[in-house]
Amino acid sequence: MQTHFSEFREIVLATESDKIGNIWLVSQVWIHLTQHELGQYKSMEVLNHHAVESIDPHFFEREPIQVAQSLLGKIIAVPHSTSWLMVRIIETEAYYRKEKASHSSLGYTEKRKALFMSPGTIYMYYARGGDSLNFSCQGEGNAVLIKSAYPVIQENASLDTLSVMQRNNPIRNGSKRSVNTLCAGQTLLCKSLNLKVHEWDTKQLTPNALELWDDTYAPEKIIQTKRLGIPPGRDDHLPYRFIDLRYTAFCTKNPLRVRNFQMGRDYTILQP
Repeated sequence: MQTHFSEFREIVLATESDKIGNIWLVSQVWIHLTQHELGQYKSMEVLNHHAVESIDPHFFEREPIQVAQSLLGKIIAVPHSTSWLMVRIIETEAYYRKEKASHSSLGYTEKRKALFMSPGTIYMYYARGGDSLNFSCQGEGNAVLIKSAYPVIQENASLDTLSVMQRNNPIRNGSKRSVNTLCAGQTLLCKSLNLKVHEWDTKQLTPNALELWDDTYAPEKIIQTKRLGIPPGRDDHLPYRFIDLRYTAFCTKNPLRVRNFQMGRDYTILQP
């Protein structure tokens, strides 16, 4: 396994009660933010001293439900110039060949080839005109979809990687997308990282090109609920969607804010 010795410090902006003017005290570090930045950022993650380990394909040699939960908190890293574009995975969906919602249930085709390859193979496809990132898992045709993520930036980097991701993924009118919505969906995160179907489908994680990192962060609680966008009658009832509870406000669709959703019926909260 390859190990990166990077600077890794997590910064989570405090509650209103911890704010003095436009100065916030976070993890013993004073951070000065402009009023515009205060409105834009709910939380940020910044690299500080920490050993970050690259994940290899053996990680995916498990059931999709296990992989989907284990992927929460991991960091997708793509090199850009002298730095890295990085996002932390906060939402995933598991798919099995045996159930009707999976692409592989429709059978082998050249476009679905990656789903039938060894665990850890990248499967990318177009969804609503955008690129989507998946990884094959144990069991032919099984996979996990990376549903949403949250940006991570590097302290003292020579390049403003957040701005790079925002330029990659602007709002339709050309303005910057806020950090809180930058990767809040499967196509948005791929656009922010500039991951393309034609470049990565059927490929493997590759050092210095596309990496998956473990910085030892793990969710304290995970929401388990039904997947999104599954047509009725195609196993839409299966609870194969997983969200890091800490990041629910930034996922594709927050189940805690869906009207009439009830814990125990529409979602459950897991404690890994």
